[in-house]
Amino acid sequence: MKLIIDDAHIELIKKVYEFYPIDGVTTNPSILAKSGRKPYDVLKEIRQFIGDNAELHVQAVSRNAEGMVKEAHRISAELGKNTFVKIPSIPEGFKAMKELHALGIATTATAVYTPMQAFLAAKCGASYTAPYINRIDNMGYNGIQVAKHIHDIFKNNGLKTEVLAASFKNSQQLLELCEYGIGASTVAPDVIEGLVKNQAITSAVDDFIKDFESLTGSGKNMSNC
Repeated sequence: MKLIIDDAHIELIKKVYEFYPIDGVTTNPSILAKSGRKPYDVLKEIRQFIGDNAELHVQAVSRNAEGMVKEAHRISAELGKNTFVKIPSIPEGFKAMKELHALGIATTATAVYTPMQAFLAAKCGASYTAPYINRIDNMGYNGIQVAKHIHDIFKNNGLKTEVLAASFKNSQQLLELCEYGIGASTVAPDVIEGLVKNQAITSAVDDFIKDFESLTGSGKNMSNC
């Protein structure tokens, strides 16, 4: 499973990249709005940091297919390879996905709440579909099961599209999808850090260091003992 950061704050992105094996960054209009900066200034800064080999997902905001396609051309031109244009999974969006697929522009189907939305997006040529795990839960359904169902639909129908699960509230949700072999998950920095934030882990590391220093002296380690 690819692990992708869901944020546009460059310092947070740099911090997560420093410690964890990250495959890219996703953004959306709400995330970009929090920066208070021009969208392309933020996105180019992210692209420069993560490099050409990492994925960058950027959302189109037009309400019709013609506008989405026009946005996609600029997004791809400005941000280069491994950029995926996020298109909403609505009728106009499906129309845009088909056209963009024919043009060789990669897309991520977003605002996915149902398996049939995901299936239609995949048939339109989307590279990813992004079910909103926590938002689906809040509607009274099971977001994890919906993501698994979509994954199975793709595999059973020979579709190359992958699930890019989004909208997580905790690390347990991420673990369940990782175990299932979901293609990718995009996660807020605090949830990523929470994957290993455990007092038992910290205590175990502290105990090992304490025992070693009792043998060799304070401040000693395997490079200077």
